[in-house]
Amino acid sequence: MYSEDAFQSERVLYEDNHLLIINKKAGELVQGDKTGDKPLSELLKTFLKQKYEKPGEVFLGVTHRIDRPVSGLVIFAKTSKALERLNEMFREKKIQKTYWAVVQNKPTKEEGVLVDFLTKNEVTNKSYARKEESKNTLRSELEYKLTLQIDRYYLLEINPLTGRHHQIRVQLSNMGSPIKGDVKYGFKRPNSDGSIHLHARSIEFMHPVKNELLTISADPPNDPVWNAFMKIYKA
Repeated sequence: MYSEDAFQSERVLYEDNHLLIINKKAGELVQGDKTGDKPLSELLKTFLKQKYEKPGEVFLGVTHRIDRPVSGLVIFAKTSKALERLNEMFREKKIQKTYWAVVQNKPTKEEGVLVDFLTKNEVTNKSYARKEESKNTLRSELEYKLTLQIDRYYLLEINPLTGRHHQIRVQLSNMGSPIKGDVKYGFKRPNSDGSIHLHARSIEFMHPVKNELLTISADPPNDPVWNAFMKIYKA
């Protein structure tokens, strides 16, 4: 699991005057929460301050978050202009995100669209999926496709069409295919490092200032299951 070390520059996937895109480790907090643990946003501010020998405070805006046990791409804004425009792009669903998920139970259909209605329990920080809409539910949609298989596990490619709390985790579990290590949503055993096998693999969007298309991918963590899938994927 993640430990509070200095940020490693090799985890930077893209950087210019306006954006910083990094490969988040499972276990890192994107933004501070009630745990009081130092978040990635603060580590990155220190990283930028030292890299560019900046005096005073460093501006770094959080544009979106992924769950603590999840790894993969996260976009930060280095300018207020980029932050404002990225926030608008996320609201208008102009940023295409693709996730990889490892499951042990093969889906009944190899590809499809899941539609569920989610409710969140604030006390337990857990979401629940229903097939019928009711009071206080939010419609949640995602596309999935079975792409690879190894031994006992399957790799799903996920395109979330909405952005709900724990959406991918709860919708795959509700389908009968909980994510490896995700005991919160029905997998039988935790991963030894507390991670789950859900990874923000790629992102595609128009640069908010330069008006050029960015397509960026992040390799999953270095562990036996992910490595086995990557060996086949790159073959």
